[in-house]
Amino acid sequence: MLQPVEESAPGAAVALVVPVEAGLHARVLDNLGTAICGGELRPGMVLNIDDLVDRYAVSRSVVREVLRVLASIGFIETRRRVGVMIRPNDAWNVFDPQVIRWRLASSGRIAQLRSITELRTAVEPHAALLAAARVGHDEASDLVGLAAKMWAAGKAGDEERFLELDIEFHRRILVASGNEMFVRLQDLVAEVLTGRHQHHLMPHQPHEQALQLHAEVAQAIQRRDGERARRAMVQLMEQAFREMSAIWEQTGEPGGH
Repeated sequence: MLQPVEESAPGAAVALVVPVEAGLHARVLDNLGTAICGGELRPGMVLNIDDLVDRYAVSRSVVREVLRVLASIGFIETRRRVGVMIRPNDAWNVFDPQVIRWRLASSGRIAQLRSITELRTAVEPHAALLAAARVGHDEASDLVGLAAKMWAAGKAGDEERFLELDIEFHRRILVASGNEMFVRLQDLVAEVLTGRHQHHLMPHQPHEQALQLHAEVAQAIQRRDGERARRAMVQLMEQAFREMSAIWEQTGEPGGH
């Protein structure tokens, strides 16, 4: 892997090495992150750097960088005379989009869907209420247009397009709320919507009620009717929660990790 670097011009070396190293880093990070979220690597287990180098056929620098990222989100800690140890899940930064993505890709996905749906139910209705008071005229009109596009994509069974629009719809409401802490949740919501789609954890075609409720939220915000926007968003979150409940019943999982 390193030999072409020595034989190449300095400018070419950067072009060749950086993507390779970045790809190796992402692969190892995703593998370890998913294994920890899924319980394959359990709290208290010790990770050996040399073992990781051999297992993934990467350099020690790649492994160290991966461990640095895992430590920054609370997955591992280094203890004297012990080494790199897996931490319990109550130490994790569960708001990190990577953690959400790994949990959805692991056996802990039902627990992740439960907790994030509960969080959205607490936050997004109030974000809609605030948006009705704070959104600009043009932004409100765009939101209504976005809901109409979602309706068309949902009815056409265009799952990819619907997902793209759904993420944008909820992002805009969080932004329109004017609350900087709500705005920071947009990546979290995008991850869970994407994860539900990727892991086939949502209907192939959106329920008509869900499509209608998106339209009602947008129209209420446009009319500055904050209470109506809040109620419609509560109903929308309840619809998502019912979908989650159906998944829990089908899988027989009580909530996982």
